[in-house]
Parts: sequence; structure tokens; C-alpha cells
Amino acid sequence: MSGLRIIPIGGMGNVTQNMYVYQYEDEMLIFDCGIGFPTQYMPGVDIMIPDVTYLLEEIEHGKKIVGMVLTHGHDDHIAALPYILPELPEFPIYASPLTAGFARQRMKDSPVQREVTVFKENESFEIGSYFKVEGFPMTHSVPDTRHFAVHTPEGTIYHGTDFKIDLQPVDHVLPDFDTISRLGKQGVLCMLMDCLRVERQDWSKSESAVYSAIEESMIDVKGKYIMTLMSSHIHRIQQTVNVAAKFDRKVVFIGRSVEQNVEVAMDLKKLFIPAGMIVNKRDMQDYRDEELCIIIAGSQGQEGSSLMRAVYGDHPVLQIKPKDCVVFSSDAIPGNEIPYFGAIDELSRNGVKVLYPEIIKDLHQSGHGGAMEQQMMLALVKPQYVFPMGGQDRHREKFHELVAEKMGYKDHEILIPGMGDILEFKDGVPKVVDHINLQPRLVDGLGVGDVGRSVLSDRQALGREGMVVIVIPRVHGQLDSKNINIISRGFVFMKEAQEVVEFLKQTSKDVIEELGVDAKDEDIKRTIERRLARKLYKIIRRAPMILPVIVES
Repeated sequence: MSGLRIIPIGGMGNVTQNMYVYQYEDEMLIFDCGIGFPTQYMPGVDIMIPDVTYLLEEIEHGKKIVGMVLTHGHDDHIAALPYILPELPEFPIYASPLTAGFARQRMKDSPVQREVTVFKENESFEIGSYFKVEGFPMTHSVPDTRHFAVHTPEGTIYHGTDFKIDLQPVDHVLPDFDTISRLGKQGVLCMLMDCLRVERQDWSKSESAVYSAIEESMIDVKGKYIMTLMSSHIHRIQQTVNVAAKFDRKVVFIGRSVEQNVEVAMDLKKLFIPAGMIVNKRDMQDYRDEELCIIIAGSQGQEGSSLMRAVYGDHPVLQIKPKDCVVFSSDAIPGNEIPYFGAIDELSRNGVKVLYPEIIKDLHQSGHGGAMEQQMMLALVKPQYVFPMGGQDRHREKFHELVAEKMGYKDHEILIPGMGDILEFKDGVPKVVDHINLQPRLVDGLGVGDVGRSVLSDRQALGREGMVVIVIPRVHGQLDSKNINIISRGFVFMKEAQEVVEFLKQTSKDVIEELGVDAKDEDIKRTIERRLARKLYKIIRRAPMILPVIVES
């Protein structure tokens, strides 16, 4: 008989694409299904999603997915649902009320429509034959975040996703310390715990501390007050609305994700906005700039987001003017610093007042607990083994030194498997028993997984070096080497590089004549590409993409 396997599909060594699988015998239970964000080395890529090849292979071998549990409503935990679920067989999905609402919204415009069941608080519910799950409140930067006890034949696993210990939460819902302490007394085999902010020794401030910073940032604004934040950050939206009401500003929501999340939160009574305070974005012109508070999506400087379209003057309803104030109520997601600060720089160059956490410290409070809070959670849960997750590799390693060791854990009790490692508990003892090659899939427009390393390499080359198209006409069945045309994009300015153009034409002509009339088109194009690439680099130390094309005339 095999033991309990824990398989991190995503969220190991990176902050996003969270997806964990618990497997016992022939059953698999999934926690979360999140997206990741592309780096600057992935031109044209919109998002990344987890690689579910392991799940599909296990299904082929007779295993089954018995359910999925969603821990909270951030996109890096739920937004891959529309992409992943169509590939998998149907199974029940469980979540807290707001998380379920957000998940349904994510699936609304996708080909897959799956029901999401709202579980009852502090009641165990069985999933499959081997798993009993218990969810309970935990504070984070989005309401209705839950931690979970997963009771299995091998013992209880504490699934402690993103959290901080907020003793003054905006919605007054405290962490359920009674349940956490009870679990600790009953015995926990292993605790998987968020370690993202382990480098910070101080206690994370309450989310309610942001109110005074928002008030400070709004008080002297002469034009529009424009706040950008994570669209799922309902607590932050609530506080911004409260401050706007104090300064007699109407609230406008811009950006699909913000508008949808606000609608869901209001329907579930997780967000309260006074009647008559919301103004439709298409009616903004009916109000003076100083009467408006705009909450807009795009806080990470994402290309194509509502904020970035407004920053570059491309938004249909929002124009950012010098008297306006743009407030970033978020930090850059680790790895996303370039577009984040790029947006701030562009606004600054345009003479717009920009405020962000480095300017007004409390404009953002992290939703993740520091080392002290992580130590407190370990003291309450008292697991035999601890498994840091949800952070980058440096955070997982620092957790070993700054948290677990200080709480008396020995090296063998601190589990830090590598990306793709499968950890198995058998008779209460953990061991890495297998490894899977995980390749996060890239979503580009409507394409899922059809952008690989070679495509990214081509895009990077195009961005750095440009492209040269060699257009070779075919007349009456014969290649016309005397009338070759050169098209350049991002390589050289044609009018000022006539020598290079003539070199391209002559080299292509030489290849055609050398290979002769019987040569295959593909051989001619391949030879031209290879020879030009080699010679061009020797001459001008640049390596553009070379694309020979034969056209019928």
C-alpha cells in the first residue's frame, strides 16, 4: 500500500500558479488552480498556468480526481480554472462564499461552467473515500480566506495558504484560533505554510492601517483621485470608498476584473457602498474631476490593462491629467518590478503626481505574515513536520533558518522539496519518492500551451535584432534572382543602409545560382538563411531573424 503523496504542481519556488495535489491510493484531491505572470523574457505572453500533465497521466492509469478546494479569491489561486478544467473530468469544487463567487465569475465567459459548492464553516466534509476536509477563517488581503485541515489515513495535514495574523481586520472576522489550537492538540502530521514574507522580522500591520494613508493621499488632490489596486482586494476597495465618501467624491470602477469583483462582493454583502455613490464610467464627463474617485485595474503595470491604456492615452473613457493623482495601493509582485515601476515612471514623465508605498508607507499592507507570525502559527499547530510553500526559493530556505530552527525543528523535520519533487508520507515518515518535469504552460491570446521555448526565443530575437525578409519572385516556374526584394523591420533603416541591402540581394542571388534550377525551395531558403546569418554577424555584429520567402508572380 502506498502512502500519502503531496505533489506541488505550482507554487513551489515561485509565488504564483498555486496548485497542490494530495494523493492517496487511487484518489487525488487538488488545492487551488492559479495563474502566474510572465517575466520580461516572455514577450507576448499573457499569463502562465500550471502543468497538469501528471494529473492526466494518473487518470490514464486509473486514478481519479475526487475534488478541488479553493483557499481564497486571488488570481494566483483561482484564475487558471477556465484553462485547466476543460482538460479534466468533472469533480466537485469547494470554496468559501466570496471565493466561490469569484471562481464562478472567472468561469462565466469560458467554455466550462462548473458548480462551486460553498462549504459550511468548521464542519468536516468528506471528499472521496480517504479525505475529510475542514475549513476555517484566516486573515489575508482578501475576505473569506480559509485555512484547511486535511484528515487522511496517514494523519492530518494543515494546508496553511497565504495568511497574516490581523487582529483588527476590516470585516472584523478574526483568524479562528480556537480551531487552530484544537487541531494542534489533536495532532498534525505536517503543516504546509505560507513563507513569502519570512525576511521581515516585524509583525505585519493590520489592513485597517491603510485607511489613514488613503485619507492622507486624497486630502489635497485638485483633480481626479485614481486608485489602482489588486482587483480582488475588497478590503482595500471598502476603505477607499469610505474615504471618498468623507471627501464627497463619487466612485467609478474601471477595468473588467475590478467591476466584476465589486459586483460579486456587493451581491454577497462583503462590500458596502452607499446608494447613489457609484457613477458609471461612461457618465464621468457629467462630473467635475475633483468630484471623482476612480478605482482602476492594472496595479502591476500589466500590458493592456485599463490603467496602462489610460497612462498611454489609449483608454476610451479615462484621460489622466496633470492635476490628477494616481495612487498605487500595492507592491510589485516579486519578479514583476519592471512593468510596475515602468508605469510609475511614465506617469512621472508626464507630470502626473504619483503616490506609491515608498512615498506613503502605509498605502499598502502585505497580506502575508512575517517571521514572527509564522512562528506563532507553528506554536499553535505544533506539526511533526513543516513544509514552507508559497514563496520563492530564497524564502523557503530562509524559513528554515529564521522560523523553523528557532522553534526547535531539526533539519529532517523541515521539508523543502525541489520543484517537481513528489513527497510521500508512509507510516508517518516523509520521503521524496519521485520527480516530475513541470513546464508551466504559456497563454498567448486564445492559445494555450502553443508558445514554447523556441517561439519565445524567436520573439526575443525579433525584439533585440529585428527581422529581414528576402522576397524571391518566381516567374514562369523559375526563380528570378535579379529582382529580389528586401523588407526590413527593426533591423536597419533601408534608405541609410543601401550597402547592406545590396549585400543581402547579392548573397541570395549567389545561393540561387549555385544550387541551380533543380534545387528544392526549402533547400534554397535554408541555405540563404544560414549563409546570411553567418556573414551578417561577421560584418555588422547583429543577428536579425532572416526569413526567405518565394512568391509566385
